[in-house]
Amino acid sequence: MPVPLEKNPLSCYTGSIINKGEPRMRLDKYLAETAQCTRSEAKALLSKGRVQVNGAVCKKGDTQLKESDTVAVDGRALSYQQFVYIMLNKPEGVVSASTDKRDTTVVDLVGDAYPRRQLFPAGRLDKTSTGFVLLTDDGTFAHDILAPKRHVSKTYTVVLDTPLTEQMRTGFAAGVTLADGTALSPAEVTALSADGLTVRVVLKQGVYHQIKRMFGVYGAGVNGLHRDAIGGLALDPALAPGQWRELSAEEVTAITTGA
Repeated sequence: MPVPLEKNPLSCYTGSIINKGEPRMRLDKYLAETAQCTRSEAKALLSKGRVQVNGAVCKKGDTQLKESDTVAVDGRALSYQQFVYIMLNKPEGVVSASTDKRDTTVVDLVGDAYPRRQLFPAGRLDKTSTGFVLLTDDGTFAHDILAPKRHVSKTYTVVLDTPLTEQMRTGFAAGVTLADGTALSPAEVTALSADGLTVRVVLKQGVYHQIKRMFGVYGAGVNGLHRDAIGGLALDPALAPGQWRELSAEEVTAITTGA
């Protein structure tokens, strides 16, 4: 099972200890959400005296926390994170879904690191495609980066079976009309190799099999597709296929502000 880079199950998260408007939270629930463990694992931490509240050991899971309280495990401070945002380098053969009866999904690659989270991919890549997939449990953020009106770009490296032509470049820039009559927004395509077979494509909308269908209008086939970036955030080159890591607050912001 692929693992994250430097994943610590007791890593600190940013954010307030308790959501505003929620004056109390049970200690065992708080541990489960911040340390990403099950309630039974949280109970074990408590019973072993590994949990401190405001500097004092606490073994009672039903302790009601206030917003001003501080919680630590083995002396390591924890803080509450409302949502998670994960960069995953999707390998070929994995499907962009939360669950699937036949195939391994992008959420499966994260494994049981987030047992309390309902993760899903914000946007999809075809089973044969590779590259940057964003996993989150923040539905509003996912909607924002996928909505055409938000104009959040997605950048791809594409390998063609036919060299890029000027007709393709101008057609993409004007907005391709697909074979079924769907009119697409303008897109960018530029050659990355001297033979014109490897190109960069930048889209600001998402339609089923969009890139393959766009090139298909010009009689060109796609032999490979890799997503390099979402908005202003590029895939971390340190992530091998199947590896993942959490995004920092600055990286999450870069997705929309650098679009």
